[in-house]
Amino acid sequence: MKQKKPKYIQIIDAAVIVIAENGYHQAQVSKIAKKAGVADGTIYLYFKNKEDILVSLFQEKMGVFIEKIEEEIIGKTSAADKLYSLIEKHFTLLSEDHKLAIVTQLELRQSNKDLRHRINEVLKGYLNVVDKIITEGIENGEFRGDLDQRLARQMIFGTIDETVTTWVMNEQKYNLTDQTKKVHNLFVYGFISQV
Repeated sequence: MKQKKPKYIQIIDAAVIVIAENGYHQAQVSKIAKKAGVADGTIYLYFKNKEDILVSLFQEKMGVFIEKIEEEIIGKTSAADKLYSLIEKHFTLLSEDHKLAIVTQLELRQSNKDLRHRINEVLKGYLNVVDKIITEGIENGEFRGDLDQRLARQMIFGTIDETVTTWVMNEQKYNLTDQTKKVHNLFVYGFISQV
């Protein structure tokens, strides 16, 4: 893992802004360097190329994202409450950083196959958190015993992801976090144990 030096974080944060404002393909390394307040050559001390910046950006931000979600769910006792907290924290974190939301929802999708593969690797940490919640819900009887965990995980992530994408595409005209209860209800009433 790359060292988390101040310049590394400066470059990552600058890249979020430049990519959100210009699009990934138009976001030249020189623009990122200028926004970060560093020389173009400094970027190459930390990153191989622009693709490496994008993947590193996603790793860094997703790492923080997972940490914050895990902090949020640690005190919850039921799987349904943990799921609610995960949804709410996901929506809150992206609604507080519109530029990051643009990058994660739009710019990361336009990448090549190799880049998508590297991004999917990073996403596994988030999906593991979702898996733990589903497993716990099945084991404690909150969620149906015959629930297809893989499909449930895809539905949870896909629904949350699409809800954020729609919000971004609508230029953040409404409160994303207000969608939490509706999204949560869709899952819980579909997953609830029929005891």
